[in-house]
Amino acid sequence: MLTKAKVVKQLEKLPEEFTLDELVDQLILIQKIEKGLKDSEEGKVISEKELDSEIEK
Repeated sequence: MLTKAKVVKQLEKLPEEFTLDELVDQLILIQKIEKGLKDSEEGKVISEKELDSEIEK
């Protein structure tokens, strides 16, 4: 979940002028990274071998 602090941190990284799409893209990226980290901590991951098998299907 995003917090105000995380949003503010991302705003500070953007240039003085940016589009709303650029901001939304950054926030979506941060949210996906955080979800991935949470999944990893909870053991919700698959091995590279399992991934290759899924890709082949």
